Amino acid sequence: MLFWITIIIGAIIAIRVIYIKQSGICYSKRRLDGKIAIVTGASAGIGKETARDLANRGAKVILACRNIQKAQRVADDIISTTGNGQVFVRQLDTSDLNSVRNFAKDFKKTETALHILVNNAGINGVDRKKLTDDGLELTMATNHFGHFLLTNMLLNLLKSSTPSRIVNVTSLGHSFCRRIDPDDLNYEKRSYPGSPVAYGQSKLCNILFTLELAQKLQGTGVIANSVHPGLVYTEILTKQGYKLLNAISTPIVQLFGKDEKLGAQTTIYLAVSEEVDDISGEYFTDCKIAKTTDMAKDRGLAKKIWEVSERLVKLTPEDLK
Repeated sequence: MLFWITIIIGAIIAIRVIYIKQSGICYSKRRLDGKIAIVTGASAGIGKETARDLANRGAKVILACRNIQKAQRVADDIISTTGNGQVFVRQLDTSDLNSVRNFAKDFKKTETALHILVNNAGINGVDRKKLTDDGLELTMATNHFGHFLLTNMLLNLLKSSTPSRIVNVTSLGHSFCRRIDPDDLNYEKRSYPGSPVAYGQSKLCNILFTLELAQKLQGTGVIANSVHPGLVYTEILTKQGYKLLNAISTPIVQLFGKDEKLGAQTTIYLAVSEEVDDISGEYFTDCKIAKTTDMAKDRGLAKKIWEVSERLVKLTPEDLK
């Protein structure tokens, strides 16, 4: 028995060492003095460590978060560890389109530039279908629709601040989505499939959004890429989703996954690295371009998702000013 326990423990250690060793690291030393960045969902996990790195490079960083008190504690910690006092908290709930509009309008009133937008906020999904006050399915609203609206509302500012970058945090979980109906993103025709598939659909939409966005931004000096951070242990694992699935997956991720700092490396890489200066519309993991599913490469589907998203968030000419 002791022999087999030793073998199992050794195998676990070996798998973890190999996975961590293969993880991408952002080695760029680029400074961001005078630059302005927004990181959504920066009160914990990958977003927190991304914000910390950008602040350490000298950027003015806006932590766009739902929980202001929690985010302020993170901001205070970043200020103390980086010595950069230009770290601020602003309220943003990506599941609430009014919150997104208020954040974007206030930002455009108070800031004259935006160089980096990291769309990081997200949830794992929920067990049962839940609609927001806007009539949108909660997972899609939080992970896709809110960021779609936010990005469009800030596009002119990004264009006037070039070179600038948009980083959309997605997931390998997009492969959970085997089919998608652009005309039924809220599961009105289909039965709600549960958190893994609903999460996968939202993450697929992140990639398709990036694909179409990059196409529309050609020649503007703004680049947009998406990122799968990898297997990362963050508090999102203990929140929404199936309790049984979370109970099983959490210890596995703890054993084999990256910590938050390592998990943020590819997001940081896409936000700052010189190697990405001329790359747009790609899907990255471990600081290199990676493969996606066939659906995630479908430009016709990307265009359709964009058009439906415009309609569902009620995007207006006023939003784009």
